[in-house]
Parts: sequence; C-alpha cells; structure tokens
Amino acid sequence: MTASEPPPGVAVSVAPGVRRITCANPSPMTCTGTQTYLVGTREVAVIDPGPENPGHHAAIEAALAPGARIAAILVTHSHRDHSPGAAELSARWQAPVIGFGPHGAGMSAVMRDLAARGGLGGGEGADTAFAPDRTLADGQSLMAGETTITALHTPGHLSNHLCFALPGGVVFTGDTVMGWATTLVSPPEGDMAAFMASLARLSRRDDRLFLPGHGPPVTEPAALLAAQTAHRETRAEQILAALSAGPATPGALAEAIYADTDPRLLPAARRNVLATLIWQMQAGRVAVDGALGPDAVFRLA
Repeated sequence: MTASEPPPGVAVSVAPGVRRITCANPSPMTCTGTQTYLVGTREVAVIDPGPENPGHHAAIEAALAPGARIAAILVTHSHRDHSPGAAELSARWQAPVIGFGPHGAGMSAVMRDLAARGGLGGGEGADTAFAPDRTLADGQSLMAGETTITALHTPGHLSNHLCFALPGGVVFTGDTVMGWATTLVSPPEGDMAAFMASLARLSRRDDRLFLPGHGPPVTEPAALLAAQTAHRETRAEQILAALSAGPATPGALAEAIYADTDPRLLPAARRNVLATLIWQMQAGRVAVDGALGPDAVFRLA
C-alpha cells in the first residue's frame, strides 16, 4: 500500500457516484487487495465483492447510507479473489448475482479443443462454483439506481471476463487492464489472442477513467493500453528471438526472458509465456514438437 492508498475497508470516492473499498487480501498477484466498487447511493450495485471475507462484507454494508440497499452484485470474472463473496451478499440482500456466465463460459473454439485434450494445466484461482443468477451478454445494459451499466465482454485473462462501462467514459476493467502490473493469461481459460483483441477493443473507445480490480485508478487509459499492448508484443518478439537459437520449453524461455522478475512471480511468467506461444502458434510463427503442454518443446515454424 502506498502512502496515498487508504487502508482496507475504507470507502473512498473515485468517480461521481462511485466508491471503492479495498479488501484485505494483498499478495504479489493482487497488489494491495481486490478492489470492490459501489455504484449508486440508494439502489447500490456492488462490483466484484471479492473473496469470502466477512470483514470485507461488513465494510461494504457499513458504507451503505441509511435506507440504502444492495440491489445487484456484478462480477467481472470467476476468480477466487473476485467472485466467491457474491453468494453471501446475495443471500443477505436478496440481490441477483450478475456476470457473463459460469467459469469457462466464453471460451474460444481453439481453447475448448485444448481443454478437451487435457494436459495443459491452468485453472489458477478458479471459482468453479460461480453461477450467476443473471447473465449479461456483450453490449447489454442494466440500471443501477439512476445509472446505466453496460457490459463489455473482454476475454483473455479469463474467458468469462466482463468490463462494465458507465456513461461518461468510466470503465471498471477488472483484471483486463490494471495500473500496477500486466495481468496473468493462463490457458486454456486464459487466451492471449483473445486478450490482445480485448486490448484493441478498449483502445478503440474514448474512455477517460479505468477503475481496475487491483491497484489505483487509471487516469490515462489510452496511454496505458498502448503501453500494455506494446509490452505483450515485445514479449512475443523476445520469445521468437529466443527460439531462433533453438527449440525450448516455456519454463526455459521464462527463466531467460524474465530474469529480473521476483521469483514468486515466475510460475505466472511461465503461464504467460505458454499463452504467448499458443498465440504465436495460431499466427503460424511457432510449432510444437509432440503434445502441447506446459513442458512441451516449441520451435520456430
């Protein structure tokens, strides 16, 4: 937590009609913790209620004004640091849980095929029990009090990932775009080709503020999107350059390319490398010797 970041459990205003509460679940993968957002004042929509954490849920309820109620619970994606808390809040407030679909919904045909073959690993942090009461397809909207919230299907980090857009260029970006780090893409639930398409889609919009699932608000979305797109493309070029010296496994490539990375993050780096290799396979630049998997040997095509 930086000096400018409030402690967990404190509701702070981050945009007109929007408050943020940080969950006390900091880690190398979650920054200061999961960010939960409250939209509206009387009829409140809760975005990403976080893990099963009674203290966090108490902070959410304490932030409600007298007479206000939780009318809807929106979930960007089914990871255990974002979605499990939805069930308890829903039961307490009789509020519907809303998302794109259960874990695995929205998976591309390529990733469905890879998942059916098995042996690819993945599934880190999956909330396989997540089952929304109501689904929102890409472009569908709902009312939160007097505010319209529109769903943007942004697969990549996870196949059922949604961003939620408010009028006036404010977008809740979940784990698709975070200001503190790039996100994990772990196949088959994660899909680098889909992720790059989601970044491109957000880049075509003219938003002014991103409110991510972890880390501080992003006040220059276009610049960050350009930087993160360039970062992924650079990683792909680094992988292709490393393969020009000979075939290698994702683990060997990650150790070479992420040499200065915190060792605790190397498992995530290996999964990002695997996702990038599959993306480059789809583009015809990379091939695999034998069965595709986290320990497979890849080479230039």
